[in-house]
Amino acid sequence: MQEKLNIAVFVDYDNIEIGVKSTLRREFDVSLPLDALKERGDLVAKFAYANWGRQEGAARSMAENAVQMVQRLPSPRGDKNGGDINLALDALEMAFTHPHVNAFAIVSGDSDFIPLVNKLKEYGKTVFVVGGKAFTSTILQQNCHEFVSYESLLSEDRGQQSRDRGPRPQGQVGEQQPGRDRPQGGQRSRPAPLDLAQAMPLVERALQVLERRAVQPQLGLLKSTMLQLDSAFTEKAYGANSFSDFVEKLKKADYVNVSGQGGRYIIERKGASQPERPTPKPEEALPQLRDVLETHRLEMENGVLLDDLAAWVQAEVPNFSAAAYGFQEFSEFLNYAQDKLVVRVEPDEEKGPIVYMGAEFYPPAEPERPPEPQIEEEEDEKQPIVEGQPSLLEPNPPPVKPKPVRRARKPAGSGNTTERPRRTGGGTRKKRPPEHHGPMQ
Repeated sequence: MQEKLNIAVFVDYDNIEIGVKSTLRREFDVSLPLDALKERGDLVAKFAYANWGRQEGAARSMAENAVQMVQRLPSPRGDKNGGDINLALDALEMAFTHPHVNAFAIVSGDSDFIPLVNKLKEYGKTVFVVGGKAFTSTILQQNCHEFVSYESLLSEDRGQQSRDRGPRPQGQVGEQQPGRDRPQGGQRSRPAPLDLAQAMPLVERALQVLERRAVQPQLGLLKSTMLQLDSAFTEKAYGANSFSDFVEKLKKADYVNVSGQGGRYIIERKGASQPERPTPKPEEALPQLRDVLETHRLEMENGVLLDDLAAWVQAEVPNFSAAAYGFQEFSEFLNYAQDKLVVRVEPDEEKGPIVYMGAEFYPPAEPERPPEPQIEEEEDEKQPIVEGQPSLLEPNPPPVKPKPVRRARKPAGSGNTTERPRRTGGGTRKKRPPEHHGPMQ
């Protein structure tokens, strides 16, 4: 039996609200992610962090969905990470003090929550992330257990119901936006579905994993394996309302074999199910974007609207299609390029996302090298020629013979000493007999 999930939901309202408004041109509806999370487990706690004094309409929606609102007090310096820190601390505290809570849902697209997601996974918690594919960091999408895209929760019926749910003071400003600075105009609905062939590499890999485990690839087991391999996978991106509908589409397209009945379907891969041409990888689209950015480098210095950049790409690369690389919209492709440092996207509630050239085009300057110490060169003085010493003029002079040392004579008559006469003859000197002064006997 699969363990029952008790989910605690933490909503970074400031981030998710501006992301949905700037990219999807919609008001954030907290009921959509809550309904999607209810399909995965029981919601035992719900918290939302924002400066609620400026969010009267949103506060009403939070109260209707029994979401506890946590006030984020802005610092005098306008620290935007204050709510992020409170959210992370409260989530970690709940992980320690509430052992029955075994799953956490982070409703945000901020990459600052990557350390929190990794820490919760260290403690054995299941982590869901709910955010838009167009503004949620792809690193955050790939590091949780399951990423639920806000775009996949949108539909014409549910979107209309959410718009008719109640008045929102902030929504009145948004009603004037469709005809201003937006060529498309109006609120965006769910994007066009991707081609099923782009899902086949992931399906093939998941089926191979189950074959190596000697496990029958049933519906639920196949989806859980695909989520382990790619947490950002969703069948709704391919136009399916459920995973069983997704498998039926694969069967009709003759990509897989499906057997069984009564809800116990067995999926098997076909040997010839590989597409004739391999699906292009997302990184293969970056060189074309770099070329367009270099061409319009001057315009990009002050930032351009996302729609303007998309028009430039379409004009200079007519065959370019973001869907061919696995992105439902051009904004999703730019979000991927932002993580690769090719562009920098700043959300704007009125104009929409504004794109700048990324850090890749502004490499850091090389650090200045410390000046080398200058060694003062001493001028060569003219060396004196010393007799007996080597010199430049005479490198190997002949050795000087030492002069004989003569003893100096003492002058005559100097002092009280008398000069002894010099002996001229040879032989021995005779001793003088001693004198005898006594009487002779």
